[in-house]
Amino acid sequence: MRRAAVAIAAGAMAVSLAACGSAEEAGGGDNDSTGSAAKGDDIKVGLLLPENQTARYEKFDRPLIEQKIKELTNNKAEIQYNNAKQDANLQAQQVDTMITNKVDVLILDAVDAKAIKNSVQKAVDAGIEVVAYDRLAEGPISAYTSFDNVQVGKTQGEALLEALGDKAKGGQIVMMNGSVTDPNAAQFKEGAHSVLDGKVKVGKEYDTKEWKPENANSNMEAAISALGKNKIVGVYSANDGMAGGIITALKSAGIEVPVTGQDAELAGVQRIVTGEQYMSVYKPYAPEAAAAAEMAVALAKGESLDSIAKDKVSSGSAKDVPSVLVPVTSLTKDNINDTVIKDGVYTVDEICTGKYKSACAKIGLK
Repeated sequence: MRRAAVAIAAGAMAVSLAACGSAEEAGGGDNDSTGSAAKGDDIKVGLLLPENQTARYEKFDRPLIEQKIKELTNNKAEIQYNNAKQDANLQAQQVDTMITNKVDVLILDAVDAKAIKNSVQKAVDAGIEVVAYDRLAEGPISAYTSFDNVQVGKTQGEALLEALGDKAKGGQIVMMNGSVTDPNAAQFKEGAHSVLDGKVKVGKEYDTKEWKPENANSNMEAAISALGKNKIVGVYSANDGMAGGIITALKSAGIEVPVTGQDAELAGVQRIVTGEQYMSVYKPYAPEAAAAAEMAVALAKGESLDSIAKDKVSSGSAKDVPSVLVPVTSLTKDNINDTVIKDGVYTVDEICTGKYKSACAKIGLK
């Protein structure tokens, strides 16, 4: 694992997980694991991530989760890993494989939160408890960790309004939401609308298939054609990958307007440095990964989640799920030093390569 990931783990994991977030839906319930028998450190953990187009999963989430599991089990745990590459059917097959391999617990980041419901049920029926990671999968999950996703959308919307200033009145924006198969996308959208509605007109809005930048690019081109290039004052983009496709379309049309993002991807941070992208949402992956690992190990060992998960979240098929919700930060050119650089996500040298050096110098990144 590369140096940055180690630095994140060392810094951010020191934050108390118990204090993170606030309950979406409070209620009763028992945080005790339903595991039938206590186990030692010699456990088998399945880890299923949804895709590899977004840089975070392979670069941060996977190594951080694996490192924390090893740390918690004195390096004795066996970790079985697979990435679904945005294919819900493939992920269902991967769950079947985990069941066949008799993992003790499964950490699952669903490609399609609803489609995976039957697979979650199959795992639970086989005696395997499931930790929903980053996305709230349907089915009888035992634990969940993510960020406060409604707050992510609010943070994006507030930043966009700040960037627009007086242009928000009488102007119109384009909203580029994430995939309808991702429950987080709906929460980002909810949070953004709660801030933007009544403050600026939404001229066009899209749910972007599979979060793909090329689909966002096509949608943006369609929006420009429908609205006119002089009628768009800003763009809400749910993440950095899509922001890249959106900005390419805007550039081709000769449009310069504020664009939001999420995930603090390197390319997104570099666009923020140059002013092409206004902001991103910085989500510290280390506490999220640590929470998933801690809950998974506890469940595999038959231990309580009381000291780990202080929040409760409900889905359409599970109520009062023990959860850890991690807060987020609006990342702009003004706080790059205090966020992704301070936490060791990137070094100045990684951000300020070649064509970015002069722009970096102007905002104090040296």
